[in-house]
Amino acid sequence: MLNLNGTVFMPSVLTLIGIPGLESVQFWIGIPFCAMYIIALSGNSLLLIIIKSERSFHEPMYLFLAMLGATDIALSTCILPKMLGIFWFHLPKIYFDACLLQMWLIHTFQSVESGILLAMALDRYVAICDPLRHATIITHQLLTQIGAGVTLRAAFLVAPCPILIKCRLKNYKTTLVSHSYCEHMAIVKLAVDDIINKIYGLFVAFSILGSDIIFITLSYIRIFITVFSLPQKEARLKAFNTCIAHICVFLGFYLLAFFSFFIHRFGFHIPPYIRILLSNLYLLVPPLLNPIVYGAKTKQIRDRASKIFHCKVAS
Repeated sequence: MLNLNGTVFMPSVLTLIGIPGLESVQFWIGIPFCAMYIIALSGNSLLLIIIKSERSFHEPMYLFLAMLGATDIALSTCILPKMLGIFWFHLPKIYFDACLLQMWLIHTFQSVESGILLAMALDRYVAICDPLRHATIITHQLLTQIGAGVTLRAAFLVAPCPILIKCRLKNYKTTLVSHSYCEHMAIVKLAVDDIINKIYGLFVAFSILGSDIIFITLSYIRIFITVFSLPQKEARLKAFNTCIAHICVFLGFYLLAFFSFFIHRFGFHIPPYIRILLSNLYLLVPPLLNPIVYGAKTKQIRDRASKIFHCKVAS
């Protein structure tokens, strides 16, 4: 409903613009995005099938990898179908409540992925720094508790974001969202004024991503100290090799996360389409790279995948 001052009171429908400034080429941008989604979906699904079917992979490192793969599938599925609907079929409309749900799911799965990366770093820390106690410390019961813990932490910390928007924000300057998905700050900026949502968004980002990256960094500092103190070169290389894949995934996720986060909030001089493209890549690139990196660096997974494809070709 339009107010006398030109604002919109509690809109029922929002319009996602897509990528501001690149509307004329969004159809072509959707092609590589769709290809990335298909590869991410296929790679992570294959990873889950391999880990589930092979009993020798029912170990903490691989089970954490399965959690990461399932999270990547959920995260990319939350964003791509609607984005391609905007790019290819000119379907920019989205119900306000559906937009809030998408926002909650996207930011929840982002936070879950961060928690899983932290758990994987702690698993490598115990495996390298205290290998004799690894099996007694990292048990299947602890894995279940960690999985439930990171999911509940993300769900409950992110939940106030859509609740505050729904309950506090009544008047909106426009219903046009300058984004290709329902991102928290993109929705908050539509409102006439609300500093609490902006502050809480920063709090969630730093309390989850900030704390996780600190603990991951501390874990790897301890790991490197232990690895470089090993007397044999072969032992150092073997221990370091078990961490390379995780370090690559860790750097890719957090570098893109913080780059996108700070540019979206403070990079006012940067063109909007650059900010939106970076936000999209931040959500699409990690799910694409994770199965590729782990598949390339983990011999057991690589061998099992080769057997699966060899059997299919032979049949």
